[in-house]
Amino acid sequence: MSHVKRVLIVTLALSAFAIAQNQHGGQAPQAGGPKGGGQHGAPGGAQHGQSYVRPQVGGGHIPAHGPAPATHPAPAQPPQRAAVPDRPGHPAAPHVDATNDQWVGHNAGKNDPRYHLDHPWQYGHFPGEIGQHHIWRLQGGGPSRFWFNGFYFEVAPVDVVYVADWLWTSDDIVLYADPDDPGYYLAYNPRLGTYVHVIYLGA
Repeated sequence: MSHVKRVLIVTLALSAFAIAQNQHGGQAPQAGGPKGGGQHGAPGGAQHGQSYVRPQVGGGHIPAHGPAPATHPAPAQPPQRAAVPDRPGHPAAPHVDATNDQWVGHNAGKNDPRYHLDHPWQYGHFPGEIGQHHIWRLQGGGPSRFWFNGFYFEVAPVDVVYVADWLWTSDDIVLYADPDDPGYYLAYNPRLGTYVHVIYLGA
């Protein structure tokens, strides 16, 4: 092949690449759409120009605050939590609605007998930070004893059914004060949007 033919082939190939880049917003086309994105990026690689709608529950959403304190005492026999979702697309578990930060399932009232502890704060109060800006990564264990950063917790026995899909060595959680049940914190899982009552077991 002559030198002139080689130069012509390279020139045509570069021209075709430049045209393809221009048609895709300055990026070479990729199979499956653009890659990358952080916590707020579109999962699954949304195509260029498509908007991403955050799920109503979970999807990395972190509530700005915990639940409001109850204004009434809990009945002696609180109703069992529903085994069906409160709305289509919501889990059949205590969760936070990401559209309005409503803590669904935390409305039984003050001093719910299901969460009664004979010795609240038996191991003291959690000395770490709680609330929206303090994310903790789970490092092991399970519902009866899990930990992160040398702090140990237990899921309330009545809530164990709601943590079957938690990843105990990699999920993030955010802790909030429980305004109604002495001795408990609320552990919220941003990946799933669900939460459970937990007891601090010490360091």
